[in-house]
Amino acid sequence: MKIRDKITIKIAYCDFWANCKFDELHFTKILNEKYNLVYSDEPDYLFCSCFGREHFKYKDCIKIFYTGENCVCDFNLYDYGLSSCYMTFTDRHLRFPQWIPYDLNLISLMEYGREKNPDLDKKKFCNFIYSNAHCAEQFREVFFEKLSKYKKVDSGGSVLNNLGYKVQNKLDFIKDYKFTIAIENSFVQGYITEKLSDPLIAGSMPLYYGDPMVGEEFNTNSFVNLRDFKSINEAIEYIVELDKNDKLYLEKLQSPCFIHANVENYYRNKTIDFFSNIFDREKEEAKRVTRFGWTKYYVDAIAPPPPSPWFKKILKKY
Repeated sequence: MKIRDKITIKIAYCDFWANCKFDELHFTKILNEKYNLVYSDEPDYLFCSCFGREHFKYKDCIKIFYTGENCVCDFNLYDYGLSSCYMTFTDRHLRFPQWIPYDLNLISLMEYGREKNPDLDKKKFCNFIYSNAHCAEQFREVFFEKLSKYKKVDSGGSVLNNLGYKVQNKLDFIKDYKFTIAIENSFVQGYITEKLSDPLIAGSMPLYYGDPMVGEEFNTNSFVNLRDFKSINEAIEYIVELDKNDKLYLEKLQSPCFIHANVENYYRNKTIDFFSNIFDREKEEAKRVTRFGWTKYYVDAIAPPPPSPWFKKILKKY
């Protein structure tokens, strides 16, 4: 039986973070299975992110927005959007949580790092690795200070560093710790980052605070969800109990990460269905942003001026 030739899709990327490896983006890998993706200066489909305004230079193409940040796609500017938001907007949005691109093989979250018999006597207590202090909730620094009163928490990032050096390989570092402070920079529904998935992969128990809906995907019995407690002090009392009770700790550590069995296939199939709806139809039929009416004036109004010095400074960070 002859396999159907792949459809050739002319694409380009813009406004992504510096040094982004486009071929390694999870949705790109999935799409390469079905389509022949060809990079072009005159693309039919433009993948955009939130770190610039280059997309305004492209006129005759379908724009597909992706962000792993806690911002929402502006559907007046982009035809389709992928983000961590729990939202339904006809066929134009796909929930694609931020932790997926960090873990290109989701099986690693289901299998790797969940040691059967880890030697807890060789494990250090807890770590804290953060570089963002100017644009993040202060809760994680407060939690770090309070937990440190029980035992030293090793801080290997630029924030509250107490090691004298910065950690180069995060996963290699945190695998030697029983606990990892895993607190998001903001607490938004659906916004789950590598803060949670990295320690799960490495076999270190996350002390997590962030998405109030984290239990929709992740098994909250596999980590410490700080939202389950009335206060920081109550949460720390439980962490101390886990630290002293190896049996209780291991039962939690070895619990499945997800509440659903086939997470990898779920997101893979959802992604293929989403993009098939775009690529498997005529380009004009797939277009969603209107060229007329108020939308045209809206787009023209926000295209100029260039980004402010403040925004440029933020972009340099990425």
